[in-house]
Amino acid sequence: MGKIILTGDRPTGKLHLGHYIGSLRRRVELQNLGDYDKMFVFMADVQALTDNADNPEKIRQNIIEVALDYLSVGLDPEKCVLYIQSMIPELAELTTYFMNLITVSRVQRNPTVKTEIKMRNFEANIPMGFFAYPVSQAADIAAFKGTTVPAGEDQEPMIEVTREIVRRFNQVYSPVLVEPTIMLPQNATARRLPGTDGKEKMSKSLGNCIYLSDDADTVWQKVRGMYTDPTHVNVSDPGHVEGNAVFTYLDAFSTDEDFAEFWPEFANLEELKAAYSAGGIGDMKCKKLLNSVLNKMLDPIRVRRHEFEQDIPEVYNILKKGSDVARAEAAKTMDEVRAAMQINYFHDAELIRSQSERFRAK
Repeated sequence: MGKIILTGDRPTGKLHLGHYIGSLRRRVELQNLGDYDKMFVFMADVQALTDNADNPEKIRQNIIEVALDYLSVGLDPEKCVLYIQSMIPELAELTTYFMNLITVSRVQRNPTVKTEIKMRNFEANIPMGFFAYPVSQAADIAAFKGTTVPAGEDQEPMIEVTREIVRRFNQVYSPVLVEPTIMLPQNATARRLPGTDGKEKMSKSLGNCIYLSDDADTVWQKVRGMYTDPTHVNVSDPGHVEGNAVFTYLDAFSTDEDFAEFWPEFANLEELKAAYSAGGIGDMKCKKLLNSVLNKMLDPIRVRRHEFEQDIPEVYNILKKGSDVARAEAAKTMDEVRAAMQINYFHDAELIRSQSERFRAK
């Protein structure tokens, strides 16, 4: 059995720093390491429609935005398969079969589902498609026999649902599917990047994101307004780094080389934290450092994005080729699934032979 990476994003808007530190950066590293046999990266437009069914144009427009983000951060269609979820109808079929292997109460206990339902005010009227998206996600992974899913810690409950469904399928039918494992970001601070307002999570719906496609002026505007330490009124006051979004972002993105280039007074982030905690370091100087760090990282991404923007038809061609490859792969898995479930009627020669004998014997 090969080592296969499966990961993706909902195309509900441009991707932001939370996506980058949570999974995108790691995906590029894994792609370039070559330690995995296959890598599939997809745009989950079907799942995005579960809470945007009345606005499909939003999803349609953001397919290209996410594709540009993928290519600009360095995902290479020669090394990984980039595809669109809805172009793989086999996924919908597998989702249907998986729904018979999990209970409503099990889905309701999923903490990620609970959080998402509350965030979208779905408590009274939950769309069925939205409620069932953990099952759809399980099909997304299982159809490609994904062994590894790079994702943030908020996705751990979802991956556990996938493991349970796959385990149940293998027990009931035949062991043809693979239980995946999650690959969390290496930097623990980055596993759940807060928004610029200090809220628990960077989110498009909360408007607290720094996008990968933001220009330098926009990044500075957002960094300048970031949440810091409300008790740090005067420069001389001792500051708190815990819960301070600026320092959380520096934890996630800064390097010792950044300090040598932008603030050589300090050798590393730990020295800056100590000085800030003791008092005498202003929030604006810390924000200027963070702004320099982020723009240094984002500049090459912006350059690549601009290059791809000049040939949008080729970007769609990349997605078309990737979707064709992905569908062929999913189709092979579905042949095994149908055989395991004994619903491959037209391809089961033994079934046809035995039925022929049964009826001839009458």
